[in-house]
Amino acid sequence: MKSLLNRNDTIGLISCSNGLDVNMKEKIDELITILSSMKINVITSKTLFKDSSGMTYDPKIRAKELMNLYINEDIKIIFDLSGGDLCNEILDYLDYDIISKYEKPFFGYSDLTVILNALLKQSNTVNYNYQLRNLIREDSINQINNFKNSILEGNSDLFNFNYKWIQGSSMSGTVIGGNIRCFLKLAGTKFMPDFKNKILFLEALSGDINKITTFLTQYKQIGAFDNINGILLGTFTELEKDSSSPKIEDILIKILENPIIPIAKTDELGHSSNSKCIGIGKSLYLD
Repeated sequence: MKSLLNRNDTIGLISCSNGLDVNMKEKIDELITILSSMKINVITSKTLFKDSSGMTYDPKIRAKELMNLYINEDIKIIFDLSGGDLCNEILDYLDYDIISKYEKPFFGYSDLTVILNALLKQSNTVNYNYQLRNLIREDSINQINNFKNSILEGNSDLFNFNYKWIQGSSMSGTVIGGNIRCFLKLAGTKFMPDFKNKILFLEALSGDINKITTFLTQYKQIGAFDNINGILLGTFTELEKDSSSPKIEDILIKILENPIIPIAKTDELGHSSNSKCIGIGKSLYLD
């Protein structure tokens, strides 16, 4: 694949969901130091951290800051470092025509699932489910190597993940989805992508058997499973920590009642420190 970034290029860092706590500044400085060692220049948005009163910035301000990163000719990639609950607040204030024009890769995960899929629907752009802060987490050495080899060198280390088949033996289509809870925020809105002929990727940080069951039931009730080409399950952190709980694949199969839909499971996409990257809006073939 083609490298997304060259050395001496510039990236932008922002929080479009909940602003980061100021006590995280030391860790973010560490992240910037790592990026600088790769000869990557960094511009930070003023909404990266919470405001002086300890609150996340107003959604109009966050949206404006994001648009500023898109129209800044120097910035090649936008990385969102946030997560939480507030991402959908900014959707109505973005200019999707401008975003489509500049077509810069946007990286984020968890609550940023909202933006990743809204950008696909409204601007027809490919963006990426990945948290850049993985570079300063437990698996940092592998993450830094994968990031450098893929983003700067054009290899596929960050994008290749191991998986096993739960049902079926192949699937192909454009990937949509992300965090199982956050993706549902788009249900009933103009920002939800069409599920037809797609691969639905789902993962979760929080959620016991009851929450995951109700989320999957809602997907079924909105028709998400009716015409999809396959389902890719990532990690379900809270659920998988409970050894007494049914596996995510067993919960899904029971709700689906459809032995035809291909289902694959990976432990390398989600919220864990070793998680890799998957393109939302990108074609994927698994066999």
